[in-house]
Amino acid sequence: MEKKKIISFIQTRTGFLTLLVVCFWLKYIFAAYFDFNLGLSDPYQHFIMWLSPVGAAIILISFGFYIPKPLISYITMLILDFANTALLFANIIYYRQFSDFLTIKTMSNVGKVSQGLGKSTVALLHPTDIIIWIDLIVIVTLLIIHKIKIDQRSYGLSTPFAITSVGAFVLTLNIFLAETSRPRLLRNTFDRSYVVKYLGIDTFTAYDCFKSAQNVQVTKNANAADLNQILTFTKKQNAAPSSSYFGIEKNRNVIIIHLESFQQFLINLKVNGKEVTPFLNSLYQNKHTLSFNNFYHQVGLGRTSDAENMLETSTYGIPDGSLFTSLGSENTFQAAPQILRQDGYTSAVFHGNVGSFWNRNDVYKNMGYNYFFDKNYYSSQSKDASGYGLKDKLLFAESVKYLEQMQQPFYAKFITVTNHIPFNLDKEDKDPNFKTTNTADQTINNYFETAHYLDEALREFFHYLKSSGLYKNSMVVIYGDHYGLSNSENETLAPIIGESSDTWNTYNNVQMQRVPFMIHANNLKGKINHEIAGEIDVLPTLMHLLGINNKNYVQFGSDMLSPKRQNWIVFRNGTIVSSRYIIVGAKGIKGTVYDRVSGKQIINFTPQEKKEISELAQKAKASLHYSDLLNNHNLLRFYTPTGFVPADPTQFDYSVNYQKMIAIRNELAGNSTSLYSRHRGTTTNLYRTDAAELKDRKQEITQVPDSVKNIKENTKNKTVQKIPITKKNAQTFQKNCAFFF
Repeated sequence: MEKKKIISFIQTRTGFLTLLVVCFWLKYIFAAYFDFNLGLSDPYQHFIMWLSPVGAAIILISFGFYIPKPLISYITMLILDFANTALLFANIIYYRQFSDFLTIKTMSNVGKVSQGLGKSTVALLHPTDIIIWIDLIVIVTLLIIHKIKIDQRSYGLSTPFAITSVGAFVLTLNIFLAETSRPRLLRNTFDRSYVVKYLGIDTFTAYDCFKSAQNVQVTKNANAADLNQILTFTKKQNAAPSSSYFGIEKNRNVIIIHLESFQQFLINLKVNGKEVTPFLNSLYQNKHTLSFNNFYHQVGLGRTSDAENMLETSTYGIPDGSLFTSLGSENTFQAAPQILRQDGYTSAVFHGNVGSFWNRNDVYKNMGYNYFFDKNYYSSQSKDASGYGLKDKLLFAESVKYLEQMQQPFYAKFITVTNHIPFNLDKEDKDPNFKTTNTADQTINNYFETAHYLDEALREFFHYLKSSGLYKNSMVVIYGDHYGLSNSENETLAPIIGESSDTWNTYNNVQMQRVPFMIHANNLKGKINHEIAGEIDVLPTLMHLLGINNKNYVQFGSDMLSPKRQNWIVFRNGTIVSSRYIIVGAKGIKGTVYDRVSGKQIINFTPQEKKEISELAQKAKASLHYSDLLNNHNLLRFYTPTGFVPADPTQFDYSVNYQKMIAIRNELAGNSTSLYSRHRGTTTNLYRTDAAELKDRKQEITQVPDSVKNIKENTKNKTVQKIPITKKNAQTFQKNCAFFF
């Protein structure tokens, strides 16, 4: 009886729509579990994911219900379901290659790369893909043989409207549940996988379409007057380089080490009589290290991505989310990799997380990075990763086989992740000789253990740099990206760092935003600098050390080593730190003002103090405003400094990094400047690590995985310019190698 009722229901137009929705739901669930890696961690997330495709599918297919002619209505619903299935299938294929989801920009640019993709697409097909299409084949067949009959009844507008309303209700419920599990999901879209996990492919695509249209509209409103105001402001803020430091590191390799959630108070801190970070402590006070003890992070909602953006571009993050995810796919940048490329540098990022996280796959191309080594280039055993990617010791150890292939000079960035909240560390990774704190807050206890682990990872990497010879010609820059412990944990932390929880206040919270920053090279005369500085100031400083004047670039920071540098920084929330004041609340003297040195709140202001604070507030507000104007309107597409060539993102394919590096090395032959060529063989055997995961797997350090080596670069219909390699043009070839591959 039940079977007859179901068959009878399917013979109605409402039943036919229900059949299409149910079939789509089933294959979506199949894809979610067997094709996508959505990181579903609890039953609630699984339930939200099960619900996510239903609302949008009902709404989409219900549009065919509004057509009064029965046959055309059925055909339209089938076409809409076919289109929805095609979108799902396209994402499956794309995800297999890039571990990411299709964006509107990617789909709109498909015509630019479609030639020659046929064979590579076929290679990505799996036998199980028939599951995605079998329902449509069966349903169309059943319609043709009249097992499913066309419902000839007229439904008017009330029934289709009711069906659409049901879809809208389900979609609204889905969004509500998603927000309860992941607050501000659509405001802080740091990873497309999160939106897909909670809202489904259809809703993600609709949202991405809306954001793309919004960005296009914003950029259309740009005008020359805005750009001129910005140029006037940044030129006025520019600080001329110090004659003592300008060009002192010219043509050296630059190695950036990004310390996840690492705060300044960790430096020289002892817990139970043991240094938390003994190696970093020694480096911080080294005779060849320029260290800064009043260096502040300035991130907003974009967290790590904001830190990267400031480091690479000397512009601020945006106030309402992550610049990387909101604007990074579209914007033009004047970023460190592309600036240095004009001087013959190649560039790379090493990061053991998925490439889509913080939209890095797109942003790095727009910044001009030649290579991005994401999790696909590293070991894949589950025990090798912590919550946000490959463990730090493994990241450094497994990266050297790629680092040694880079043509020198290079600009390389390593992004660590183990010291990330909740700061969990496997027992096998803990140092038995280091005993952490025993507070009531486990997050604090864990924090010291993961920071200690990160310190050990850095010690191992530096040993390799010295034993391989890279150390002699490299400048190493180390910085903490943002705070690790939040303000709510500071009072518990206070006694451990020599402060009182009874007197802890806003001033202390601001001081906790200090993070380490150090520049180390064997030709530098080291010292600990006490001046106020922030992440916005890094790029101008590095450019001047490398002998590149930044006066024609749009940068909001200033050279930290310049005697004429600005002596203040501003946080994304408007808090100002200067050599004399800490101004909280972005309201000048109407906010809360502290004497920065003594920590005492200033209640009664002298006329001079009022003037100084007012000027600081105006400068800080203008700095954030002009940076937002620049980025939100994508104004750098209208301004190119003399000698600078903006990055062309279509030149980069991060799936074939290794193949490109080997091709360049072979092309340069005797003129290759890679470490591998200089040593006439690999240096990976020089790496020493006590990582438990690699104890019996040394090949992870010395050998490139087959999954990496077997990827073929698509060269069909691609013209490769051949240049005869001589000593005279070797450097030019190296500088422009990305244009040829």
